Amino acid sequence: MPPRRKMSDLDRGRAIGWLQDGVAARQVAQRLAVAPSVIIRLKQRFHATGRVQERQRSGRPRVTTQREDRFIQRQAMQQRMATANNIRQRLQATTNTVVSGQTIQNRLHNFGLRARRPCPRNNPNC
Repeated sequence: MPPRRKMSDLDRGRAIGWLQDGVAARQVAQRLAVAPSVIIRLKQRFHATGRVQERQRSGRPRVTTQREDRFIQRQAMQQRMATANNIRQRLQATTNTVVSGQTIQNRLHNFGLRARRPCPRNNPNC
């Protein structure tokens, strides 16, 4: 099954406009390359709320933005031996965003990376 993609606000607005112009839901779905059920649910939501934007979801809001996440990834890639706390300090100095070392580790895990710890000099396994 292909991954779900969200319709943009522009596409949602276009869909509602076409529906109001009398275009059938199936034709709108074909034009936007989505399932007809998506358009039908969008139409129902628009009639119930008068809006096409998605409603807010429950859950804890993210501490970092996508830009800060890319900064964390870039720091880990550029300085391979940097610890999560080193990256956290750089993030705080650069963007004034306060996060924990665990948050840095979680973001790196999402990118398939790990925070590196320098090995002791006398360890032959490094």
